[in-house]
Amino acid sequence: MVQLKIHEMAEDERPREKLAAHGARALSDAELIAILLRTGVSGANAIEVARQLLEKYGSLTGLSRCSVDELSKIKGVKFTKAVQLVAAFGLGDRLAREKWAKQKIDSPELANELVGPEMRRLQKESLRVILLDTRYHLIRVEEVSLGSINESIAHPRDVFRPAVISSAYAVIVVHNHPSGDPSPSQTDHGLTRRLAEAAELLQIKLLDHIIIGAPSETSPGYFSFKEAGVL
Repeated sequence: MVQLKIHEMAEDERPREKLAAHGARALSDAELIAILLRTGVSGANAIEVARQLLEKYGSLTGLSRCSVDELSKIKGVKFTKAVQLVAAFGLGDRLAREKWAKQKIDSPELANELVGPEMRRLQKESLRVILLDTRYHLIRVEEVSLGSINESIAHPRDVFRPAVISSAYAVIVVHNHPSGDPSPSQTDHGLTRRLAEAAELLQIKLLDHIIIGAPSETSPGYFSFKEAGVL
């Protein structure tokens, strides 16, 4: 079956015209991506290339984690389109973060809501620090370390360096367990003790250390050292 080029499609089926007439909600993920790609390749229009990208990476979430270098090697994407895709996802991330700018983040539930969805997608352990001001409003989230599949190595000085640089009043430390089990290891307990000692010396409030895992019938998908009474 010969696939129509986008300009050969009925006007109300073309992604750009469809968006202009009905808004972004009326378009599929593939159609929205096709607007960024603009053109396809021989035998596949931009919509089909977009569908192939979504199939390759499993979802918008998977696609959003790709680097410019990775995307630019894909047939039908190349460097310019890769940059446009990464920029679009970057804007989406910033827009999603805006809602936290004036919201008080002082509980594991809110910290999980802020970083949990993204960190559950990672195949390696990542340790991040949520930097907060005196009203516990978000300054930013910074990755401190990216470890192997089952080990995250971070020294308290590395964790608190972003807080000192940004004059953060408080922090929430978060790392993920790619296995999906948020239960803390002895290493996790040891790191928490060292973080608490460093926070006291630096006079920075350590609100919590949270481990992100997978939700289940018996678990919300995270472990909070504060809720466990350790902090």
